[in-house]
Amino acid sequence: MNQYDSEKLEGILSARGMEPAGSPDKADVIFVNSCSIREKAESKVFSLIGRLAGAGNGRKPVIALGGCIPTLRGKEIFRSAPAVDLLYGPDSLEKLPAMLEEYFYTGKKQIDLEFSDSTAWDGPDPCVRPSDVTAWVGIMKGCDNRCSYCVVPDTRGPEVSRPVESILAEVKALAKKGYREINLLGQNVNSYGKTLPGSVTFPELLGMAEEIEGIERIRFMTSHPKDLTDRLIERMAGSQKICPSLHLPLQAGSDRILEMMNRGYTAGDYLEKIRKLKSAVPGITISTDLMVGFPTETDDDFKKTIGVMEKVNFDSLYLFIYSRRPATPAADFDCQVPRDAAHARFEQAWALHRKTVSRKLAELEGSTVELLCEGEYGVKSTKEKDDALITQFGRSAGGHKVIFEAEKNLTGKILSVLVTRSAGFNLYGKPAAERNAHGRRDKN
Repeated sequence: MNQYDSEKLEGILSARGMEPAGSPDKADVIFVNSCSIREKAESKVFSLIGRLAGAGNGRKPVIALGGCIPTLRGKEIFRSAPAVDLLYGPDSLEKLPAMLEEYFYTGKKQIDLEFSDSTAWDGPDPCVRPSDVTAWVGIMKGCDNRCSYCVVPDTRGPEVSRPVESILAEVKALAKKGYREINLLGQNVNSYGKTLPGSVTFPELLGMAEEIEGIERIRFMTSHPKDLTDRLIERMAGSQKICPSLHLPLQAGSDRILEMMNRGYTAGDYLEKIRKLKSAVPGITISTDLMVGFPTETDDDFKKTIGVMEKVNFDSLYLFIYSRRPATPAADFDCQVPRDAAHARFEQAWALHRKTVSRKLAELEGSTVELLCEGEYGVKSTKEKDDALITQFGRSAGGHKVIFEAEKNLTGKILSVLVTRSAGFNLYGKPAAERNAHGRRDKN
């Protein structure tokens, strides 16, 4: 989400004649796009601001702090971090040029943290995208769920769905520019459409996006388990473009903890949806979020989380230690788990996940996977006769990262790669064939 916001921010500023400085010490203005989902993220931001205050070679750059921390902390930041000159929220990106102009004219600190019922969605695409192959496309913003540990509803505001016509217009424009893959983005894409007139659902939106010529792959995130419907599973099962990959945050495997988290489902509910997904979409990859050390979590609760991990065999895992966040119900829960116990559970869960991923990736060795090449990777290597090879990477439909070498740059191409080995969380291979515009395969 922050990555997408940064792309929009750069586009908005570039349209007003501002250019990237290349390094902090050359910058007139430094923008810090912050996250406040965990305490550690906040600490790193304020540490960074302290370093940036002296980045201008004797002249202090203007520092603009945006994202979720300002929305959570408000103008108190001007006192705790006096180097900050502007505060802006996720919905204030379009206002930044005017805020900067006002600051330069008056010298007064600026703040705009208001939520709105729209963003920079309409008109020309505001994003400066780092990739020419795959693109984020925002379809909604905000969140109406009230998980007891989470500040997102307070930092990003209530849920608002983007109009269908606006989404499809952006996807069509991306296709015309040569983009092959889109990633539909929202805090909870499964509830898309609830704030729009009519009855457009997320599965219906996916169906419309599939009809756009030129787009080969469609991904989306994030899905909330309680809102994952059979209709969405059916849409994924019947699609040639929707990638067989899903991010479905579990958070905990204990029903008692899930209830305290206010997640709205049980571990059994979650496992049943996983069963349906794997039955309808063979080979689907599942990623998840897991939290350890939630208040009152016992060894037995944690064992239940491990049990769900062993049943699902997640392909990717975002693992976190519970972080006490201000103004959330969980911050006031009794029996906060000692940090050493939480860290021990983290290490155990991560060790299990690494073992699972290592086994699953090893099973792909010797197979051929189809991937979309996203660009060069690392440094060039050479063959025995010093003929240059270009090290590149792509992702399979299931989201596996595959690193390979080829004599020409294949960015934007969809090709078959023979997997030769696995290491860490990556696969390595060699090209077998490239798919042309008519679906036939050419030798590479």
